[in-house]
Amino acid sequence: MTPQHHDVVIVGGGQAGLAIGHHLAAQNRDFVILDGAAEPAAAWRARWDSLRLFTAARYSALPGRHFPGDPDHYPSRDEVVEYLTGYAHDLPVELDSQATRVAPIDGGYRVELADRGYEAEQVVVATGPFQIPRIPGLARDLDPSVRSLHSSEYRGPAQIPAGRVLVVGGGNTGFQIAEELAPTHEVHLAIGSRQTPMPQRILGRDMFRVLDAIGAMTKTADTVVGRRMKARDTLVGSSPRRARRQGIRLHPRATAARGATVAIENGAEISVDAVIWATGFGTDHTWIEADIFDQQGRILQQRGVTPAPGLFVLGLPWMHTRGSALLGWVGDDADHLAQQIGARSASRMSRPS
Repeated sequence: MTPQHHDVVIVGGGQAGLAIGHHLAAQNRDFVILDGAAEPAAAWRARWDSLRLFTAARYSALPGRHFPGDPDHYPSRDEVVEYLTGYAHDLPVELDSQATRVAPIDGGYRVELADRGYEAEQVVVATGPFQIPRIPGLARDLDPSVRSLHSSEYRGPAQIPAGRVLVVGGGNTGFQIAEELAPTHEVHLAIGSRQTPMPQRILGRDMFRVLDAIGAMTKTADTVVGRRMKARDTLVGSSPRRARRQGIRLHPRATAARGATVAIENGAEISVDAVIWATGFGTDHTWIEADIFDQQGRILQQRGVTPAPGLFVLGLPWMHTRGSALLGWVGDDADHLAQQIGARSASRMSRPS
């Protein structure tokens, strides 16, 4: 089958892919966004029912379209899904289009799908950080009678059997799920590494508004402040003290499992009826056949520009700043890459044939 040709192919139709699509549309560039899901905003549709952003609406918008409602309210999961679905409607998004290979060819790249292919001078990989649920190996040692699921499968308390539930993971997701379950279950929370609590509002003002005002959101990953922020994850709106007030029992890291019992780093053991693994996600870039990886398999990049000419990445955590993977700030990196794409295209066109 003859491949389709575009100036730019964007792999990934989430918030990062949509953001750069907006900027490329403003350049009147010929591009397509390939989304492997059957519906827009698939990553957000897969989150739990009661999820709310910890950034206010004023800091939750993509370029060119404000987030509806009170700028100071914290949008729900369904509001984000509706917003991104409307945003995608105005862009050339092709659903059910899972890229299986990106490889260099003469003059650009070939992007392969199961049933067709694309060729483009430039490619943006915008598949995001939430690709492969990470579940510790100890989960395999739980008895089948124990309900065991990753946070990406969790929807609400009714999904969890009565009794004692252990949430493993002390990040924002782990704390939020534990807090939601606390009124209906006996909840235990195993925390591998402690994160610095940060209030959602200070003196009535949204924390991210404060961080933005003092310039913290624009500190780059290579600055002293940026390196400190990158090394110190934060809990937004949650804290161990608040969790204890809600009756949640806190523990150190979970280290082993046997039957219906989970062992804790301090020697304690917890009998469980359910375990929720709020242990994050990994990325899979094995389908990219280009010399852009370091010895640990991480993508080499400078604000999304990789060593392979014309191949870019977008939407990864701390790719450039704290906001590189956040809904309200990913548009800044997207704008930068769109300018790089435009400059590179102009340079190629100006070369003598």
